[in-house]
Amino acid sequence: MAPIKITTMDVKTMAAFAAENKEPEVLFWVGCAGSYDARAQRITIAFSKILNECGVSFAILGNEESCTGDPARRAGNEFVFQMLALKNIETLNMYNVRKIITACPHCFNTLKNEYPALGGTYEVLHHTRFLQQLIEEGRLKLKEDGSFQGKKITYHDSCYLGRANGVYEAPRSLLESLDADLVEMKRSKANGLCCGAGGAQMFKEDEPGEKRINVERTEEILQTGAGIVAANCPFCITMLQDGMKAKDRQEDVMVYDLAELILNDMRR
Repeated sequence: MAPIKITTMDVKTMAAFAAENKEPEVLFWVGCAGSYDARAQRITIAFSKILNECGVSFAILGNEESCTGDPARRAGNEFVFQMLALKNIETLNMYNVRKIITACPHCFNTLKNEYPALGGTYEVLHHTRFLQQLIEEGRLKLKEDGSFQGKKITYHDSCYLGRANGVYEAPRSLLESLDADLVEMKRSKANGLCCGAGGAQMFKEDEPGEKRINVERTEEILQTGAGIVAANCPFCITMLQDGMKAKDRQEDVMVYDLAELILNDMRR
């Protein structure tokens, strides 16, 4: 399968909605990776296109969005975490935000579980769960004979969506809706293996060892014989793609976010 091509689109900000004295159905929290990383930007655009096609009224914060502070807290800098968090909470509360959707499990975990202690309490959903809801409500319809029907796809459980928050069913439900042949890795769900980027490891040098964690995980992916690995986290996607390059298999096994797969097979 050739790489999925995604074009840009216009998305309204919360400030634009406020100027019209209106409120969107949901706030799409883009996150640092989704804003600045070229690969993750494709996921941001894919998810935005799905929301637009399904008629979901949504907005982003744009320049008013700062990092959630997750990497700072994981790295031990509590001061920077609280400084960032309080700034974001002030902005979110100013716009009376109630429901947040994010495509990053790190943002999801921090907004959902750590912001309430600082005065920021919201309904927070990972984009895989929201996509599942759209399908259940009939707002998102998929092609009957889609591109992934019967194709072997394996799924990588990210740490902060899986073990940290127990979200295992929604991503697999999306793959089921695509009629894909889901091939589980030996280590999956509660026993899943980290990609190697969590806990602020994405931003530091490797520690001494015989093998990088993402290479270990890539080897498990290759053992499934799947031609596609689905993920739900921009960090995971970076690490898995790097693992495929290390094994010189980047042309054989494609790494996609679930939103990209859904966009490819949704009915317009």
